[in-house]
Amino acid sequence: MDRAPGWSVRLKLTLSYVGFLMLAGALLLAAVWVFLLRYVPDGWPGLLGKSPNRYLLLSTFAPAAAIVLAFLLVFGLVGGWILAGRMLAPLTRITDATRMAANGSLSHRIRLAGREDEFRELADAFDTMLARLEAHVAEQQRFAANASHELRTPLAISQSLLDVARNDPAHDHGELVDRLYAVNARAIDLTEALLVLSRADRRSFTRESVDLSLLVDEATETLLPLAEKRGVAVDTSTDVTPAVGSHALLLQMTTNLVHNAIVHNLPERGTVWVTTGVRPETVVLTVENTGERLTPQVVSTLTEPFQRGAGRIRGDHAGVGLGLAIVKSIVHVHDGSLTIAPRPAGGLRIVVHLPSPWSGTA
Repeated sequence: MDRAPGWSVRLKLTLSYVGFLMLAGALLLAAVWVFLLRYVPDGWPGLLGKSPNRYLLLSTFAPAAAIVLAFLLVFGLVGGWILAGRMLAPLTRITDATRMAANGSLSHRIRLAGREDEFRELADAFDTMLARLEAHVAEQQRFAANASHELRTPLAISQSLLDVARNDPAHDHGELVDRLYAVNARAIDLTEALLVLSRADRRSFTRESVDLSLLVDEATETLLPLAEKRGVAVDTSTDVTPAVGSHALLLQMTTNLVHNAIVHNLPERGTVWVTTGVRPETVVLTVENTGERLTPQVVSTLTEPFQRGAGRIRGDHAGVGLGLAIVKSIVHVHDGSLTIAPRPAGGLRIVVHLPSPWSGTA
């Protein structure tokens, strides 16, 4: 934004100091003058009229008062300029850091030393904002790189299959069509998952009353054939769990959690436990599953896009690596919290806390 040039804050503060100092000096001199007028003896020798003492007093007092005011003016300008500079030094550092951030340097931090005050509170808040912004930009860059890689894979496979079909007309076109169909279906799933993630991040949804227990029933019923195919038992224990949010997004969240628990499970005789409950300030959805043992370091990366804790899963329900990333975004836009922890016996325990309809944040 273009602005007309104006006085600096340092100059304004200096003039303010001088103004108050001159005003205080003038009031002090006026008080001294009134005091002298009141308590000068009547017999004090004078020169003119009925009040010669006051004339002599004024002629003596006025030059001294002018000298004092002149001294206060110079002293206020010099002292005010120095004091204003010292007071505004932290603001200069904050301004320099802001310019660096505007030019793309998000790694710079102010780290203003000293005791807590308004400037240091502002600097700490700015450092926190820069740290979060840097982490967000890095996450977006990783996401863009991973999305490009994931989208390039099906496109490259499709190109290879089409090259084979063009160079070998006698090739089995039925097999080619089946493979192209599978690759195209994966690309569509990935694109739809990216769209869901984008819509969730924009908070572009209408909030309504939702019962998480009904969402669990719907999700488990939909995924029951997949669970039976993989030999995974799904055990649900739900009570009426009212929440406020998007029915579609919360159903997507619940489905992703149950699907993830079924797919990333033991090869046979695996189990998934899904429970819901109500607490004083939140409602809770918990999904646990058996599976391979995971380290805390691996678990901490599972909500990043295209991360798979146990490696890439093959099959028709492999997913695209966005399941928990979408869950994290949906929980975030509903002002909730997501906790993921490895189970000692193997597998994961995922807990979602959402604000209760009766809490102040719902």
